Amino acid sequence: MTKESSALTDERILQSWSRNSDPWVAAVRGKEIASRALATDAAIVDAVRSCAPRTGVDLGCGEGWLVRALPEVSMVGVDAIAGLVEAARAGGGGEFRVMSYEEIAAGRLQLAVDVAVCNFSLIGEAATAGLLRAAPSYLRPGGTLIVQTVHPLVSCGDAPYVDGWREGSWAGFSSDFNDAPPWYFRTLASWITLFVDSGLRITSLREPVHPDTGKPVSLILMGQLPG
Repeated sequence: MTKESSALTDERILQSWSRNSDPWVAAVRGKEIASRALATDAAIVDAVRSCAPRTGVDLGCGEGWLVRALPEVSMVGVDAIAGLVEAARAGGGGEFRVMSYEEIAAGRLQLAVDVAVCNFSLIGEAATAGLLRAAPSYLRPGGTLIVQTVHPLVSCGDAPYVDGWREGSWAGFSSDFNDAPPWYFRTLASWITLFVDSGLRITSLREPVHPDTGKPVSLILMGQLPG
C-alpha cells in the first residue's frame, strides 16, 4: 500500500468501502450487527417518522435497508459505492443513484425533499462538512436533516476528546472484511457547530441507549432548514 493510499483521508474511506461492499450487504441483511438490531435501526426509523415526511433522501444509503423500512415515504437512496447501489436496486423499495458527497455538495442531486437522512454514513471530514452546507440543494425550505452517528463520549475511547482522524476497525465483524476505513471523530460541540454553521437549526438531539447496558449507542441530531 502506498503512503498516499494509507493516509487517513476521505478518499481512503471510499477505497475501503468499495472493497468491502459485498460483506457489508451480507452483514446488514443477515442482521449481524447487534447494536443495529437492538437499538439504532429502530431509532433512525422513529426519528424519520417523527417528521411525518412525504418525501426523503437517504444520503449514504448502503444496500438500501432504510429506504425499504419507510414504505410510506417516497424515498431516493444515494451512495458513492456502485456495488452498494446495485444491491439496493436489486432489493427495490425506491429510487437509487450513484453519487459522491462531493457531487452532492456541488449541487448535482437537485432534490427538494421533506427529510434527508445520514445513518452512520458521515465518517469523513471535508466530505461531511460539504454535504451539510449543501442542504438547501436537496431539502425543501423547512425540511429536516437527520444524522445518526457514533456517540462521541462512547466512541472516543482512551483518545483525547478532540476532533481528528482515527484508524478504523472491523472488530466484531466477519473475516470477510478487510482494510477498515478511517473515520473523522467529532465532539458533540463540533457536531452542533457544524449544523449551525450550515444554516440548520437543531430541533432535536437524541441518544438511543443499549437495552442491556443502559449506555448510549448512538447520537441522533435533527436540524431544520429555515422555511
